[in-house]
Amino acid sequence: MYYLIYGTLYLLSLLPFFILYRISDGIYVILYYIAGYRKKVVMANLDIAFPEKTTAEKIRIAKQFYKNLIDTFIETIKLFSMSQKSLQKRAVIDLTEIEKLIAKGKNIQMHSGHQMNWEFGHQAVAYNMPLPWISVYMSINNKALDRIFLKIRNKGNALLLSAKSFTGHAHQAFKEQYAIGLIADQNPGVIGKGYWLNFFGKPVPFTSGPDKAARNYNAAIVFVSFVKIKRGHYRFNPVVIAENGADLPEGALTLKYRDFLEQTIRANPDNYLWTHRRWKWEYNSAYEKRWIDVTPPP
Repeated sequence: MYYLIYGTLYLLSLLPFFILYRISDGIYVILYYIAGYRKKVVMANLDIAFPEKTTAEKIRIAKQFYKNLIDTFIETIKLFSMSQKSLQKRAVIDLTEIEKLIAKGKNIQMHSGHQMNWEFGHQAVAYNMPLPWISVYMSINNKALDRIFLKIRNKGNALLLSAKSFTGHAHQAFKEQYAIGLIADQNPGVIGKGYWLNFFGKPVPFTSGPDKAARNYNAAIVFVSFVKIKRGHYRFNPVVIAENGADLPEGALTLKYRDFLEQTIRANPDNYLWTHRRWKWEYNSAYEKRWIDVTPPP
């Protein structure tokens, strides 16, 4: 099954971009207008995030989001045969400030959200990062697909660790100077152990692991925003937030990350992954000790 799927996707990746984007346009019509894939979830999320926008404005955001999402998967297929030179023309990142931190002996902890195109972003860093680039990923239940995605992500200095095995391998990976990438805007595995705070004005749990790791390993903190310039072309903008993670009090990094996410999402609302249920859990008094926001809990 692995070879069948991989061979099919590789052959598809050989098609030029203009043909692949015509395929993407066709999938968009099917996914949005016919199947209505998770449309209720997307619109409910947009209602929470942008109560000030009209229905027409939110529908425009939703439509462009679906187009961006499908383009991301089409562009990911292109990675099966895309050269490093071609990728670096389409996925631009300036690591100058990060390299200065590396020269000081700092470990690097990079945070981003689920913005498009995350696969281009991963490889852009993997090809250019002078340190082992630790990327924590969620395993895919289909073993063939999981193996395929590991293959296309294992480029440059990438060191891939699954979220399930991360705890057991983290200390080994962190023995030497490292850089790690974390897309930490999903719900934590255990809701009661996460940090609770407002996100777009409504309480949600954030995973507490990145906050703890930054302080334990005194990592330099870098946030990265994704900007889609045009189809197939992206710019990834790293911003140094703190040189010494150990100087941040507990919860401070998570609050800064929340503010960063809201800012980047508001700047490009159609480029965020609205199909996941970010507000699926309701806050209750049992989580009061995990509330870290500057405003009181509801």
